[in-house]
Amino acid sequence: MRTIFFICILLCIAGCTEKRNAKSGHVTAYYEGFKNSDYNRIKSTISDSLTIIEGDYIMAFTPEGYYDHFKWDSVFKPVYTLIDLKNEQEHVVATVTVHSLRFEFLKNNPLTCRHRFHFESGKISKIETLDCEDVNWELWQKERDALVNWVKLNHPELDGFINDLSMEGAIDYLHAITWYKKRKVNVTE
Repeated sequence: MRTIFFICILLCIAGCTEKRNAKSGHVTAYYEGFKNSDYNRIKSTISDSLTIIEGDYIMAFTPEGYYDHFKWDSVFKPVYTLIDLKNEQEHVVATVTVHSLRFEFLKNNPLTCRHRFHFESGKISKIETLDCEDVNWELWQKERDALVNWVKLNHPELDGFINDLSMEGAIDYLHAITWYKKRKVNVTE
């Protein structure tokens, strides 16, 4: 009888460990998809609905809608580095560093954040940003606002780029950054 009880406990522990490893594997594959510009890899890890929470912003996506977000993000040529993974009960917390053209402009490059991943039926259903340890939000806002205000005055055709999370919006964002930087160079010459 003791042997059967002991085997049951071992099977239970092994099952829990396997679930934790599978969740960590999904998070790793999720970031590998970004690293390799492979949306299909990301899609295989996410649920039919994905919610992303960043501060006060809550964004809900279908896998197809998240593809648009992926394309928006890819315009800024991000480089994701998974620093750490921790299993916390039913969640996985990932520490990730991202370098990108956008973060460079906002003078917060790289950006290192911790994200909590939630799962439904074994797939990622929600990602919430817990904190970004090295971000300077005041500087970020100052740079963003300066760019937005300059665009309104000098390139009104791009106005609204900051809230346009489509690929076209990201391209407009990059154009705005490029023209803004050129303006600064021309002023100092």
